[in-house]
Amino acid sequence: MTSLSDAAVFELDDLDRLDQALGGARVVAVGESSHYNREQYLLRGRLLRHLAERHGFRVYAMESGFVEGWGVADWVRGDDSRPLGDVLANGITGLMGLWTEMRDHLTWMRENRIGFYGTDLPGSNAYTLPGLDPVLAYLAEADPQFEADPRVREIAVALSGPSAFSQLVSLAAYTQSADKDSLSAGLADLRARLIAGRIAYVRRTSAEAYERALRTLDVTIGLDGTARGIARGDQAGGMEVREATIAGIVEWILRREERILLVEHNAHVQRLPAALPGTRPMTTMGVHLADRLGAEYRVVGTTTGGGQSLNYTAGFFEGVMFADLDEPRPDSLDGVMAASRAGDEPFAVDLRRLSPADEAVIRGAKEQRYGVAYTEVDAMGAYDVLVHLPHVTGATLDRDTVGHAVPDVRDRLLKCDR
Repeated sequence: MTSLSDAAVFELDDLDRLDQALGGARVVAVGESSHYNREQYLLRGRLLRHLAERHGFRVYAMESGFVEGWGVADWVRGDDSRPLGDVLANGITGLMGLWTEMRDHLTWMRENRIGFYGTDLPGSNAYTLPGLDPVLAYLAEADPQFEADPRVREIAVALSGPSAFSQLVSLAAYTQSADKDSLSAGLADLRARLIAGRIAYVRRTSAEAYERALRTLDVTIGLDGTARGIARGDQAGGMEVREATIAGIVEWILRREERILLVEHNAHVQRLPAALPGTRPMTTMGVHLADRLGAEYRVVGTTTGGGQSLNYTAGFFEGVMFADLDEPRPDSLDGVMAASRAGDEPFAVDLRRLSPADEAVIRGAKEQRYGVAYTEVDAMGAYDVLVHLPHVTGATLDRDTVGHAVPDVRDRLLKCDR
């Protein structure tokens, strides 16, 4: 059998079954198969409304820069010092904020007083400067006599690219640079200074400012470690630094907030080691959080039918964001879900309440699709709930937001959106 029984699947407006699956969690993590799909944004908004209204969730955390996210947090709390387009373009990293669906999502959060955090590395995972500069600014206030080595920032500038489209350029710079060890040492020295000066720094500034500066430096060091690992050919090892850093950010948020909706890629959220195509299995954020939170961590994985996916060809770097997505292989997890209910409406499966026959069907699916590629999966171990999106499309480019983006992003996207 390659499909689930009718009893196993339910519509997303079946609130009682959603409550059974997700109630009691401190962190509900929602995965996605591919970035920038309209239907993924809509699903996140739908689940946030449900969790906010029925379970008291007041925080939304997403795969976007921790450092840059403070500007987004200010906006959803009512700050109007920056236009929303600027907040979306530059406060949400990795091109995640450039879409009308994200604008609508953020507007609803502001209207309903939902807090926001970014959970990821600075600079769209491409450059350390957005993390380094706030730390230097904090030290200038907390310790005016301290003079940071200017060479550290000079190297960070030299290894930086202009946007999320520059990840390959930045990686090449790390690979070839003779100065990357000096950058790593300089960041370590700054952290030692922050730790040693904690008592005096807190007195001169505040505990909140100090904790934010220290966490900002930690995520910047995390980016440096990730880039160094990938540059030496250990992609999985480098990515594990990123995964552990993201998990540390989520734990930091949990010391401040009661319950969180966390939205990331499926590869990040699952509670078992995950392998990207061509890599060994790696210890992901979800593995760390499941170990630390136990049953208080619930994972919603998503599967998709056909439509459009993130463009994984070289055209992406020219601003062509989407490519056609075929229907899934019948024996994959996506294929099993697609065969389990006809129609265009999303539906869910609670993996913890399946019959033995339905559980066997899920266990028989050994692969899951990430974008257009397939990777091994143990869905019963990785997820608590699956949501299937029968048809996925590219999100709607928000031209006002793109107008606030850095020229490297703006020019590529507007050229391809004519």
